Amino acid sequence: MTLKTHLMAAVAAVSLAMPAFADGMMIKDSYARAAGMSATAGAAFIVIENHTGEDDRLIGASSGIAKRVELHTHIEDANGVMKMTHVKEGFPIAAGETILMQRGGQHVMFMGLNTAMEQDDLVSVTLSFEKAGDIVVEVPVDLERKPMHGSMGHGQMKTDGDS
Repeated sequence: MTLKTHLMAAVAAVSLAMPAFADGMMIKDSYARAAGMSATAGAAFIVIENHTGEDDRLIGASSGIAKRVELHTHIEDANGVMKMTHVKEGFPIAAGETILMQRGGQHVMFMGLNTAMEQDDLVSVTLSFEKAGDIVVEVPVDLERKPMHGSMGHGQMKTDGDS
């Protein structure tokens, strides 16, 4: 590799590691994955911090990677079976709080993938908020990342100073 190639790779790695911050919403620690190389569906997992000073709601997501993109979560049915479901009303995110979108919980679902999701690819996702508007984030594909062990739970979590 040439020095120029090394420098460009280093700049790309640093810029991808930086969180996106727009209109008071901080988007960080995002990654996307598919179940396998021939999968027809995939998902994105994202941490969203609301620093706007007012309550907001994630109301949708879009991406060219799939025919349909929806906000999903898992809900336990009467038989104790977890089922994935579309959350049409979106996810509320109170001022000063964080949404932790992760496997087995809230996530952005890609259905009818237009292309395979390959390790280290970038997926452009537009997150739509009621008040903050649209925020475009480049989500890296990470097929090797393991689910968080001992996570803090699904959905929203309290931030510093909350009880």
